[in-house]
Amino acid sequence: MGFTVLKKGLLSLIQGGPRVGFQQYGVPASGAMDDYSLRVANLLVGNDEYEACIEALIVGPSIKFHEKSIIAITGGDLGPMLNGIEIDMYRSYIVNKGDTLSFSGMKNGCRTYISFGGGIDVPIVMGSKSTYAKANLGGYKGRELKDGDYVNLFKFEGNINSILPKKYIPKHESEITLRIIRGPQDDMFDKDNIQILFKSIYDITNECDRMGYRLSGEKINHINGADIVSDGIAFGSIQVPGHGNPIIMMADRQTVGGYAKIANVISVDLYKLAQAKPGDKVRFKEVDIYESHRIFKKYEHTIDKIKSNMKTFEVINKKTYSINLNGIKYDAICEEIR
Repeated sequence: MGFTVLKKGLLSLIQGGPRVGFQQYGVPASGAMDDYSLRVANLLVGNDEYEACIEALIVGPSIKFHEKSIIAITGGDLGPMLNGIEIDMYRSYIVNKGDTLSFSGMKNGCRTYISFGGGIDVPIVMGSKSTYAKANLGGYKGRELKDGDYVNLFKFEGNINSILPKKYIPKHESEITLRIIRGPQDDMFDKDNIQILFKSIYDITNECDRMGYRLSGEKINHINGADIVSDGIAFGSIQVPGHGNPIIMMADRQTVGGYAKIANVISVDLYKLAQAKPGDKVRFKEVDIYESHRIFKKYEHTIDKIKSNMKTFEVINKKTYSINLNGIKYDAICEEIR
């Protein structure tokens, strides 16, 4: 069982949990850019939190199902539609043989996650199904999905009708605040230049991808050059090269680098950046390591609450209507649930 990719979209990749334990060999961790959306998408269909999903950027794919399955869509709202009819985010849907999932266009955020009950049947490479396309590693043949690809799904038994309570649905804003911890090379900047980072508003440039986000704004100067002896780079590291514009390293970052890192975005806030687009604004707020741990514990506690408080429902009546409004025809689904 599985689905065929009718239209690939802009960048549709199979991404799940990161590839842990291989950076020492030069293999990037990869994995989903938006940890929260990945985990919630999987919980909605009864999967392990880090099961692989389709991560789609800006223009979502069009896929046709060959067997009955269950799906959920989270993250950025790219206008999901089932058989041409708009459907909701953050809830599960039963799809049948011949059904088509497509997307009408970006509304907010930029990365959407499509989960499939039972999971995607691709090989586990170095402990992960995630794609690192630059090395043709993992995912579907080590690359983004293309028109005509047939992707296998594991068989899913039973029916799950789940919906995420609204209080857990994040809002994707065009101006975001990222909490950061100083270091490890903050001593290569004087106090005035460190304050520039905290007081400035930066723009996300067109040079933003799964490897890193280059920002533009007031330049940050080093005390004595930008170069260091190359060391490890974490997800969210903020490098400052010689030109003075910060670069935030993302999921497909290189494993080591030789530019000074002034700070690191805390992991809980990385989903905001994953959903940000060129032209969006970024502010930084400093927290210490102890506060970051408290924030992380609260985040994991929220995931635990979602697991235990996920709303379930039963569709007891479903009808499809055609509506003509001002000469334009619309299809709509009306469901009675309990």
